[in-house]
Amino acid sequence: MGQRPAFDEIMGMTGEAQPRAQLAALGRWLDETPGADLRRRQEAAETTFRQLGITFAVYGDTDTRERIIPFDIVPRVFLADEWARLSEGLVQRVEAINAFLDDIYGERRILKEGVLPEDLILGNPQFRPEIAGMRPPHGIWAHICGIDLVRTGPDEFFVLEDNARTPSGVSYMLENREAMVRLCPELFREFRVEPVDSYPDRLLETMKSVAPRGSASPPTCVVLTPGHFNSAYYEHSFLADSMGIELVEAADLVVDDDQVWMRTIAGRVRVDVIYRRIDDDYLDPLVFRPDSMLGVPGLIAAYAAGNVAIINAPGNGIADDKAIYSYMPEIVRFYSGGEAKLPNVETWRCREPQALRYVLDHLAELVVKLVDGSGGYGMLVGPTASAREIEDFRQALIAEPHRYIAQPTLALSTVPTLADTGLSPRHVDFRPFVLTGSKGVQVVPGGLTRVALKEGSLVVNSSQGGGTKDSFVLMPDAGGRTQSQTMGGMTQSQGFGS
Repeated sequence: MGQRPAFDEIMGMTGEAQPRAQLAALGRWLDETPGADLRRRQEAAETTFRQLGITFAVYGDTDTRERIIPFDIVPRVFLADEWARLSEGLVQRVEAINAFLDDIYGERRILKEGVLPEDLILGNPQFRPEIAGMRPPHGIWAHICGIDLVRTGPDEFFVLEDNARTPSGVSYMLENREAMVRLCPELFREFRVEPVDSYPDRLLETMKSVAPRGSASPPTCVVLTPGHFNSAYYEHSFLADSMGIELVEAADLVVDDDQVWMRTIAGRVRVDVIYRRIDDDYLDPLVFRPDSMLGVPGLIAAYAAGNVAIINAPGNGIADDKAIYSYMPEIVRFYSGGEAKLPNVETWRCREPQALRYVLDHLAELVVKLVDGSGGYGMLVGPTASAREIEDFRQALIAEPHRYIAQPTLALSTVPTLADTGLSPRHVDFRPFVLTGSKGVQVVPGGLTRVALKEGSLVVNSSQGGGTKDSFVLMPDAGGRTQSQTMGGMTQSQGFGS
């Protein structure tokens, strides 16, 4: 995967004058809508986001003001056949992640058969030995996954990383769509776009489906937040409100006789399912960090007793680890018996001496990441880094090679984006959301497209100046071809394996 011109998802390969045939209507819309009108609509969306409080904070930033993630008015579009292939690969990958988590906290067959080195798991800070031997209700570990994808060509999609702990961004997916429907209704008359607004209903059904056996009917579900100082608090409150369930903090919950109860003005109510937005470290001070004020004492004992489902299950962080990511093709093969339908980006594990030598010799060409890093932090983008940054990373790699992986610098696809000077291509990635309940796996027909707003930048993270776009998934017609018609008769689609 060497360097080459970027594939533009609307225009095709760089230099082509006409949009891709299936997206001709979008090309006409961009040509015919004045730039000032596009900018007015975009500013109206961002004003709404600010009024709603859809903000985030950048930890460690001296500017403590919360800010919105910039929104871009030009949508990213997936054709129906593209989405069908992606969905099939996403279901396979998430099923493998669930099987992997169930195995390493249980029998550890994958270690016994030598597919993964034992120290990579058992010596990994994200592995939680406290959880070993426990099994979540219905055997499901990763109920909500965000699988980050990049595209490099018409039919070339790669998984960049897996998010199985507490993947965020779904509120932006929903609010972006609402803004587009309100501000650009003509696009929805032109294209039959899969709706995403049923996500809260899908999530709630997923939560109810994994309630422990013997739970009340309907089971009591809650969202557990660390509080309003958290950078994703808007999303926590948004989802709880959209699902019609309680948003709780640690002080609202108490564990008594291995049962979780919620304090209410009408008395205590038993809780069956907790969608936690708190990291493992802070989840239960009796098991993990004793100084945590965010967790619920006794929660893990209730979980071990099978009396409460925790979404996502404790211990899932090991599946997010980028060193584990590098073994995902082997993990998928081991548990599914087939080859991964969505390939990884080529990855060098710096813990291996030969790989380390290669990375040290090619630092200026590669992207280097911390295995447990996130948010675009702890990362080197070699082609855009200064000589000092490269040298600093060289020393860090030599000192602690096991903490890093490296990947080639890809020519990420672009989508036209409204820049100061008008429409201009900007690099994007994509986070689709995959839900797993006792009734199967479903891929939400949309997702979060993140865009690098700085010209030439490959870093899309909001903490690093990135923005978001709406993600259109076009419906197929009866013959499987994408139609450009009205929105009448839309139905929600499910991913393969649902």
